[in-house]
Amino acid sequence: MNRYPLWKNLLILGVVLFGLVYALPNVFPQNPSIEIGPARGVEITDASLAEVKAALENAGIAYGGIEQLPSGRLLARFDDAADQLRAQEAIETTLSDRYTNALTLSPDLPGWLRALGVQPMFLGLDLRGGIHVLIDVDMEAAIEQSLERYTGDTRTLLRNEKIRYQTVTREPGRVVVRFRDAESRDQAQRVIGREFRELVLTAEEQGEDFFLYAAMTPADELAVRKFALQQNITTLRNRVDALGVAEPLIQQQGDRRIVVQLPGAQDPGRLKELLGATATLEYRLVDTEHSVEDAVEGRVPVGSKLYRDRDGRPVLLLRRVIVTGDQITDASAGFDQRTGQPAVFVSLDGQGARRMREVTTENVGRPMAVVFIENRTITSLVDGEPVKRSVRTEEVISVANILEPFGRRFQTTGLDSSAEAHNLALLLRAGALAAPIQIVEERTIGPSLGQDNIDQGLVSVAIALALVMVFMMFYYRVFGIIANLALLMNLVLLVAVMSMLQATLTMPGIAGIVLTLGMAVDANVLIFERIREEIRNSNSPQASIHAGYDKALSSIVDANITTLIAAVVLFSFGTGPIKGFAVTLSIGILTSMFTAILGSRAIINLLYGGRRLSKLSV
Repeated sequence: MNRYPLWKNLLILGVVLFGLVYALPNVFPQNPSIEIGPARGVEITDASLAEVKAALENAGIAYGGIEQLPSGRLLARFDDAADQLRAQEAIETTLSDRYTNALTLSPDLPGWLRALGVQPMFLGLDLRGGIHVLIDVDMEAAIEQSLERYTGDTRTLLRNEKIRYQTVTREPGRVVVRFRDAESRDQAQRVIGREFRELVLTAEEQGEDFFLYAAMTPADELAVRKFALQQNITTLRNRVDALGVAEPLIQQQGDRRIVVQLPGAQDPGRLKELLGATATLEYRLVDTEHSVEDAVEGRVPVGSKLYRDRDGRPVLLLRRVIVTGDQITDASAGFDQRTGQPAVFVSLDGQGARRMREVTTENVGRPMAVVFIENRTITSLVDGEPVKRSVRTEEVISVANILEPFGRRFQTTGLDSSAEAHNLALLLRAGALAAPIQIVEERTIGPSLGQDNIDQGLVSVAIALALVMVFMMFYYRVFGIIANLALLMNLVLLVAVMSMLQATLTMPGIAGIVLTLGMAVDANVLIFERIREEIRNSNSPQASIHAGYDKALSSIVDANITTLIAAVVLFSFGTGPIKGFAVTLSIGILTSMFTAILGSRAIINLLYGGRRLSKLSV
């Protein structure tokens, strides 16, 4: 009685060993490091590694090692923050044109752990240090930009319909069209109402002038605000990705603000430069009449310009621009109804639609390219003084054939996958900010403060663990020691699962771990009390162990399921810190059930299983 089969013991042992391996990376310290990524059009190669090493060695900076990450970036490690800052200055001075860099922290893992691909948990901003920025989106400007587009579209529509008008102007919150006679105004009201159903039209007369006012509905204004906020979030996320920061947090706060948190980032100036960068798009026809090879060799035809796509391949385009990203009002990914291939659907404003229709009508069958243009400000140190300079990047992100004339709304096909279509739609929507932004709050949390939080969190975990273990050992004796072993196993598995999932640990997450440690022994207390009750009822020790685990199982499962439900609700409806608490609590509940029921039972079976017992030390 009370024996596990060999396979179950091996399974439990395997889980414990798995937990030890995945939890081990969290023991190693975090070193000051620099992540080095390629600028647009540059690829990280062995030559890049040699360039970075040469730049550091020429500056006389000692480094712990440089390795290439799975993401393709380079990671340089240093012994202290002083060397890290000197290294950044050397990289900025000699390699800033070809590479981007970001200050960060990285775990100093031995080679065999890196070979296994295991990584420690991500640490949140409150533990690792980093940058917190609160951004306000100018929603009023977004509304005015929409009205500005309606102003231009209205002017174009009236001209195309040959309706005479005096002026089309914009006032705060509305578009104003002035006419000389009521007939023209009424005709314009019918045409504009048919073309722009989302506008509310109001007709008035003032002396000899006749006015037509067009205002956006509250629902349309709300849609513009939501679109501006979401597009800005997407834009900022794409820009922050260039920093190479692990687990950046970019999320909406309220109805007009965005929170950007970059754990491990230590350069707020670079972040503000990145957020303030501008980007746009241009549609151009591909030059099919001249040789790309000749252009690569330097013989670029007059009226054409040589570009590169994101894979570095040359593309020869006409200099004449069809439309720019400023004229794009919306973009979404989908599928071509005729062929089922991935496609991106783009909407233009009135002026862009007219220009696009004219060009595509004359060039059916010819390829057209989408050029992504970005302007960034780079700060480099010259003679010890920071010098800012503007860097312009231009690259082709898509080339597709014009199948038929199109204007205001069209689709781009020729994409390899739906994922590529989705990414292109994001670039089209996120190439430029939909509304101006302003940084209203900026906080930099140093790694020393984060280390203090980690130290205090570890102390709290150690004190909670020690008190629980002392109580269990004193009150339940040998069985209490077994429960303590299960408790340690639970802590290891909890850390291992969070590391495997690459979950982010925050201060509330540490609180969840402490709570889990206190709750983890509840199952063993129920089991041990049930065993004591069976012994008092004159059952044999072996029967008491068996009955204790069997009869307490339903109570343990019920209690943990209700707690798990509460944790899931916290994760579903909570934000930031609440989610961190819920994640650690949920994982802790699952690991505690495994260790308290199966783990402790396996140890008890090894000690007492199959033996004649006269009493139990419980």
